[in-house]
Amino acid sequence: MNADNIVPGDKEGILKLIQALIDIVESTPNLEPDGDSASALSEEIITKHTLLILVKQQADELDALKKLSLSLTSSLNLQNVLDAVVAEAMRLVKNTRAAHIFLYSRGRLTFGAALNSTGERNKALSMPRKDGLTYSVAHSGEAILVEDMSTHQLYVNAPAEWYGSIIGIPLIINNDVVGVMNLSRSTLGGFIQAELRLLGLLADQAAVAISNASLHKIVTEQAKSDIVTGLPNRRALDERLEEEVRYAENTNSQFAVVMMDLDGFKNVNDTYGHGVGDEVLRSAFNYLAARMRTADFLARYGGDELTLILHQTDLSTARVVTDKILDMMKQYVFTHSSGKTLSLGVSGGIAVYPLHSRDGINLLRAADAALYHAKKYNRGGFIVAKNATGPLDESSIYSLNNL
Repeated sequence: MNADNIVPGDKEGILKLIQALIDIVESTPNLEPDGDSASALSEEIITKHTLLILVKQQADELDALKKLSLSLTSSLNLQNVLDAVVAEAMRLVKNTRAAHIFLYSRGRLTFGAALNSTGERNKALSMPRKDGLTYSVAHSGEAILVEDMSTHQLYVNAPAEWYGSIIGIPLIINNDVVGVMNLSRSTLGGFIQAELRLLGLLADQAAVAISNASLHKIVTEQAKSDIVTGLPNRRALDERLEEEVRYAENTNSQFAVVMMDLDGFKNVNDTYGHGVGDEVLRSAFNYLAARMRTADFLARYGGDELTLILHQTDLSTARVVTDKILDMMKQYVFTHSSGKTLSLGVSGGIAVYPLHSRDGINLLRAADAALYHAKKYNRGGFIVAKNATGPLDESSIYSLNNL
């Protein structure tokens, strides 16, 4: 054998084996070339070699764990963490057909991430069945290995095209199951001990990373929520506005910003106090939020002011939406604990990208200026912002009386 043809990894192993042989010979100075001595030498060589293989395997596992820790702690974005976990699972365990993660909370599983051998991401083969593997793992908190799906009881009612082997592993932190990771293979049979150890390490790291990312997501969402109404706050509004500007620029589309506040709200505070005022805000704002399109975004701007972002909306459509808002507020009634009912109106201003501005801040300013004019000249209605140049177009004023 030509030494130049030996790959570096094999060279290292051969050198270690030669060193082991030298160590054995040196440690056995009176070794005689009889049968018993040769047998003892063979056993010693095999033992040393097996030990070297075990040490190398454990070193590889520790190296994999180090890389895994770096990968999973590099982000607090939950989706990034989940994507990293399935990618590591595919890398660590050879011949894996697909890896899936489902998050588990309050007895319910939701899709987290997926990756298959062709590189396709985040496409779930199917959602977990109540009597299937994933729910069984989540409920028991124990890993389940299925060596042959075609004969296992958990797959009695599964589609006929499902075949091969699969393992479901719980992701546990503080004795709570936070998710389930499944790895499937086209081949039958189990996983070797080294693979099971790596999957155990992966599951432990994944559970911690998912818990941290989930907590970060909750804290972030709370930081972006208004404490009184539960609606998105100004911080969340600014971020959404930037997203809408980027989307409109990339797609050459329009969107509208509507600034509005409640007519008569000051009187509520003056008459009933700020406690009741907060109840009215919570009630009225959520009444409107529940009636908005899912693609749109309603946030509390401050005080009794709301900002509505209408996705992919031109001026004519924005006027239709604000007309509906006026109708909705005609039907809104707040009932005080005393039994007295309170009705409120709404006034607002409309600005459209890119008609009134090409950046979010000035779009908000344009809508806010239009709101100011509505409160002053057309209370109970909406005014379209003045164009980027020129005076306010008085013909753009319309109110509840014109409907």
